Amino acid sequence: MDTTTRMDMRTEVALSAAGLLQLIWLASPALPVGGFSYSEGLEAAVDAGHVCNEEQAAHWLVHQLHLTLARAELPVIAQSLRAWRTGDMARVRALNDWLLQTRETAELRLQTEQMGRSLREWLRNLPQVCPATLDFCATLEPTYPVLYALAAAGSEAAEREVLLAYAFGWAENMMQAALKAVPLGQTSGQRILAQLAQEIPVAVEQALALHDEDRQSFSPMLAVLSSRHESQYSRLFRS
Repeated sequence: MDTTTRMDMRTEVALSAAGLLQLIWLASPALPVGGFSYSEGLEAAVDAGHVCNEEQAAHWLVHQLHLTLARAELPVIAQSLRAWRTGDMARVRALNDWLLQTRETAELRLQTEQMGRSLREWLRNLPQVCPATLDFCATLEPTYPVLYALAAAGSEAAEREVLLAYAFGWAENMMQAALKAVPLGQTSGQRILAQLAQEIPVAVEQALALHDEDRQSFSPMLAVLSSRHESQYSRLFRS
């Protein structure tokens, strides 16, 4: 089947309760990978006066979803998922290298490396991840999206479902960062999350349609703010 018309056959089968719970578990902000300690430039945006209220926070995060996640992390997860499931380790390594090379600041690279290493250690608790695969992961400087794809590879979930779960987990983390950094109340946070939830399916479809030559990591304002955040005098988050 031509890759431009390829459909993930797993979408034809409804995800079981166990499979759904596994995805929810994997996407949970409670997973011990340290996601709660990063704001991905949002704290710097608040400090610079770009994000001062609920409306601006929602606007910022919706644009970040479409301009960064949908064009970089989400397509890499989909492509890594296929590679893990077919045992194409060369492809996994290439995708992991691409993510490392395209992190636009030191702190954004440190974030994906730290979360990737933490997820690699957590995967040792999952019986479906074979020791040989973990040995291969030890040869990488693992990025979080690529290791997330490995964690999901043993499930029955389709690519679309894996990406939806990842994006919603990201949205929860970023909403919580906005509550602390702006700051905002819990009701504001839920309204922001509701807006992101409406946008996530569109971002996922965009990501699934991308090929290698279409992926990109180019968000100049976010990169500048992230660079400033590295030396910001007072901060709550590591990015």
